[in-house]
Amino acid sequence: MTIPSDKSTDSDFVRSVHDRLLDAAEELFCEQGFEGASVRDIAAAADCNIASVNYYFGSKEKLYAEVWRRHLGLMRTTRIASIKRVMAQKNGQPTLEDLLKSYANAFIEPMVSESSGCTFIRLMAREMIDQHLPQNLFHEEMIIPVMTALQKALLRTCPGLDESRAQLVILSIVGQLMHMVCARTMFEQTDNPQLPKLDLTEAVNHVVRFSAAGIRAFVKENSE
Repeated sequence: MTIPSDKSTDSDFVRSVHDRLLDAAEELFCEQGFEGASVRDIAAAADCNIASVNYYFGSKEKLYAEVWRRHLGLMRTTRIASIKRVMAQKNGQPTLEDLLKSYANAFIEPMVSESSGCTFIRLMAREMIDQHLPQNLFHEEMIIPVMTALQKALLRTCPGLDESRAQLVILSIVGQLMHMVCARTMFEQTDNPQLPKLDLTEAVNHVVRFSAAGIRAFVKENSE
């Protein structure tokens, strides 16, 4: 296949076209959904030849998946790095609270960043309602590698935790963090004085204390 006529073979320019298409596609998928965002509109928003979508990504479906991979890759790398970093501290003996706080911060920060966090939440909401991702993409790109790393760290920082229960513990922690992010986003859209103003530092500290206490109580209950 030849490169579309309005494209150069210069590597920097090619990379720029690739990124512009991803940026434009992400915004249009968020605003209009997968079906509503046409290839023509994506190309126009990226100031590219319409053939560029097929050249760089192969199809609209693959472009959509690549938009997700860009977010998931950053999140996966950030979360696993936070686990490895804390596990390497304190002579290899971090506390459960150390692990949970490091992971919680790594989970929340990319999802509330001005540059990409809110966009990703909108994209995720669209996908939950109208699914178009390949069946195993989310599991392979995010859930399995992160859960594997976090499970190993949990078992090390909390001796006595049943390995068969560790995944349920992780799902509970992730559920709390995800709810905090979504609640904060929703609450910021209203001036209702009855709704709490969620401070992320306070929210993380709460999740850490609540989860650590719950995990230890769970371990104690199962050891008696």
